[in-house]
Amino acid sequence: MARSPFTPSFWRSPLRGPWLTSVLGVVLLGGITVLFVTGLLSYAAYNPGLSPVNDKTPDKGVLGFYLFSWPTDPHWLYRLTQGIHVTLGITLIPVLLAKLWSVVPKLFTLPPARSLAHALERISLLLLVGGALFEFVTGVLNVQLDYVFPGSFYPLHFYGAWVFFAAFVAHAVLKTPLALRNLRRIRELPSRADELVSPDPAEPTVSRRGALWFVGGGSLLLFLTTAGRSFDGVLRRTALLAPHGGGEPASGPGGFQINKTAAYAGIDPAETGAEAWRLVVTGRDGRTVRLSRAELLQLPLHSAALPIACVEGWSTSDQWWRGVRLRDLAALVGYEDDPPDLFVESLQRHGAFRRAALRANQVADPRSLLALSVNGADLTPDHGHPARIIVPAAPGVLNTKWVARLTFGDL
Repeated sequence: MARSPFTPSFWRSPLRGPWLTSVLGVVLLGGITVLFVTGLLSYAAYNPGLSPVNDKTPDKGVLGFYLFSWPTDPHWLYRLTQGIHVTLGITLIPVLLAKLWSVVPKLFTLPPARSLAHALERISLLLLVGGALFEFVTGVLNVQLDYVFPGSFYPLHFYGAWVFFAAFVAHAVLKTPLALRNLRRIRELPSRADELVSPDPAEPTVSRRGALWFVGGGSLLLFLTTAGRSFDGVLRRTALLAPHGGGEPASGPGGFQINKTAAYAGIDPAETGAEAWRLVVTGRDGRTVRLSRAELLQLPLHSAALPIACVEGWSTSDQWWRGVRLRDLAALVGYEDDPPDLFVESLQRHGAFRRAALRANQVADPRSLLALSVNGADLTPDHGHPARIIVPAAPGVLNTKWVARLTFGDL
């Protein structure tokens, strides 16, 4: 019996072969392409070219070639794109692991390089496998709010995605024609000449179709226990394996999901009280007004039904927000016609996204509010009392809580 993984007869599973590998590869070809596109859209949603505080991936250079001003319509856009990105990524984990299992003998092929072309293929394979594991692991850890990796998730995942996708495209160009030919040979027995086929296979305990059903069942289970945190309906109650999954976390007007509590953000209740808190609004030629919460409540108030959707893939249902339109606050400081970009600062003093920038099109949308209440009740401290930003289709971190200052002007 072979004891070394570098010996072909060490790998004895009769399931390994070109057909199984091709089926899994075709599924990943479509799935990973969708993941990459939705990941790029998630990056664009932050409007990273607007202000350095929005961009956690400096020196992107040509990698930001496609960036555009993120729209506010439809209001559920980011909820959809990021929900697909995270849910699909988790659903594909069994497929990825099965694909890696099906080709693992190739990683131990000797000699390591038979030619220059073979050496380049092996290097691209290492980048492909390493990149896939890196992207999926960091993505899952981010979903679980478990930041055990060094550095910020944003640049790590962003640059890792480009490295992985470059290797993925090269691999797809080389292997897709072969995969399609293999799929047409479903009824043919695998050739012993194929390096994925064991020269000394063990007795089969499951068919290739059975193996695919097993992988598909695992993906379906992950989908059912994850997808509901991104979408409404029955699935929300089955999202048991994800933060912010299951039913609403509490009852009452403020009983919907949050990432960060007021205590965690270091918000002192004394500085949010009616006597202490003032909103500072600055605009054209340095014009500044200071408004108490009572004064804000005397301004024209408007309502909007909007969700909160976060990069981790979770989102709320539409909540009914009420407050002052951002464009009306811009008018108070000299921008009566076309409101400009907006720089928002929070009472939060530490941590990422305590400051955020919004584009002019986001400020101008009539549904963009400095919210003072939600679902008919004042904001709770954890939901941003005394005032927070709410903007349609924006990532959750740009909906700044505990707002202290608004500065209107071109950024």
